[in-house]
Amino acid sequence: MQQNQTVPEFILLGLTQDPVRQKMVFIIFLIFYTATVVGNLLIIVIIKVSRTLGSPMYFFLFYLSLTDTCFSTSTAPRLIIDSLSAKKVISYNECMTQVFALHLFGGMEIFVLTLMAVDRYVAICKPLRYPTIMRRQVCIVLIILAWIGSFIHSTSQILLALKLPFCGPNLIDHYCCDLQPLLKLACMDTYVINLLFVFDSGALCSSSFLLLMISYFVILHSLRNHSAEGRKKALSTCTTHIIVVILFFGPCIFIYTRPSASFSIDKMVAVFYTIGTPFLNPLIYTLRNAEVKNAMRKLWSVKITSESKW
Repeated sequence: MQQNQTVPEFILLGLTQDPVRQKMVFIIFLIFYTATVVGNLLIIVIIKVSRTLGSPMYFFLFYLSLTDTCFSTSTAPRLIIDSLSAKKVISYNECMTQVFALHLFGGMEIFVLTLMAVDRYVAICKPLRYPTIMRRQVCIVLIILAWIGSFIHSTSQILLALKLPFCGPNLIDHYCCDLQPLLKLACMDTYVINLLFVFDSGALCSSSFLLLMISYFVILHSLRNHSAEGRKKALSTCTTHIIVVILFFGPCIFIYTRPSASFSIDKMVAVFYTIGTPFLNPLIYTLRNAEVKNAMRKLWSVKITSESKW
């Protein structure tokens, strides 16, 4: 993989070195990760089996939940296991794989949230043309393009990581492998790679967030011409999306738009968008979405009825 690479493995310092706190980390994040997987898989199943959730919004929500599950899985299991390990060792190849997975599913999260904003813009600002513009075939093509874009982004990140020679030390002050903490260990001048890293990840986060905020501003501005009931429904949906966008993009921008500076709070901020946001998304989309809650009730009632008959 890397001719100049002499370090066969890295040691992750994790969130804390205190044994008592490590046990707390194990319990807390095991609960968070389990709830994340269960919650997102529940949304996936509900959207798949429900006949009432066939609109493009739920088509994209399906992929958001799928991405959240994979995104959280790229970091949480190792964090949970390492919290009980005396020596948190990760091999070079595993580290590079984690960098690739982190940016693949992180990029997909960005693109899916952008597609959801596009869907809401067309639904609210172009209601008569909505069925034509956001037809099933178009949505499928958009998701395929999102996967391609995510793959290109993650490939660019892993190519930058593979260019870094590691001669020692091999202590990563983080709970996962990412390009930013790896840059500190490289035995070379990383100025250019650092700029490329910020230009790629930082620009992707910042530009996507700016476009999303502009689109939602246009949507909210256009609601003046809608009825009171239409405004209420549209505001409910848009508010949900805006909350998710801010929760995800805020930490991302904080982490990926700085050229070389690092702060002690970085690890906690990274935890929030890699594990916290995938955990919160199912809660936000179910608690604030009447259609999803109704579909859940119908699915539950069908299950209870079938069990009683049995």
